[in-house]
Amino acid sequence: MAAAGERPKTSPKSVKFLFGGLAGLSAGLLRQATYTTTRLGIYSVLLERFGGADGTPPPFLAKAAMGMTAGAAGAFVGTPAEVALIRMTADGRLPPGERRGYRNVFDALVRMAREEGVLTLWRGCIPTMARAVVVNAAQLASYSQSKQFLLDSGHFRDDILCHFCASMISGLVTTAASMPVDIVKTRIQNMRTIDGKPEYRNGLDVLLKVVRYEGFFSLWKGFTPYYARLGPHTVLTFIFLEQMNKWYQRLFLSA
Repeated sequence: MAAAGERPKTSPKSVKFLFGGLAGLSAGLLRQATYTTTRLGIYSVLLERFGGADGTPPPFLAKAAMGMTAGAAGAFVGTPAEVALIRMTADGRLPPGERRGYRNVFDALVRMAREEGVLTLWRGCIPTMARAVVVNAAQLASYSQSKQFLLDSGHFRDDILCHFCASMISGLVTTAASMPVDIVKTRIQNMRTIDGKPEYRNGLDVLLKVVRYEGFFSLWKGFTPYYARLGPHTVLTFIFLEQMNKWYQRLFLSA
């Protein structure tokens, strides 16, 4: 115990725990800055481009296709930052001799390209894009459709309340659509080799085995905590997006 008036010493373990939780922060921020801005920007442009001349929004299937396109493009742009994020967060769990010791995301990107080749930055790009296609088709299309439904009901105006309700619905739809895809992605990443053979052949094999041995609804195990994370994220994303679009139209398009 520290003597009176003496500052308690901070142990190396507590410092490591504190800063270990921040590992990959710069990579996470860059991923959001690349992936999220790309997908939302492309979707907004496509929605405006293929809408009716009188402002009528495109049909739901067209919105879903736009969401898929935006998601795939955003995932491709954001993959390098995601690769860096995965490596930086996993670095502390590696033996000391195998740690890469990236200082920040830019150091990670430069070193990966120099030491392992530029294509390393897009390692795992295809499954990442496949997941983004599903998630964004559900999230972006369901938000636009929910917002349109609420406005057409006559009980809502195009304000924050409408955006909040539409984004909560979107978060619910996105959770239901993305959880099976996340289970496939996680099981494949963590699969074992049994008798010299991989545990799963492909994503479809994962789904069939999960349904057969664990039950159909196990694809949505942990739905509530997943939605508790994704719901607020979706709400904040679309509320900020709507407000920035309004300011953009007011400051630049109305001038």
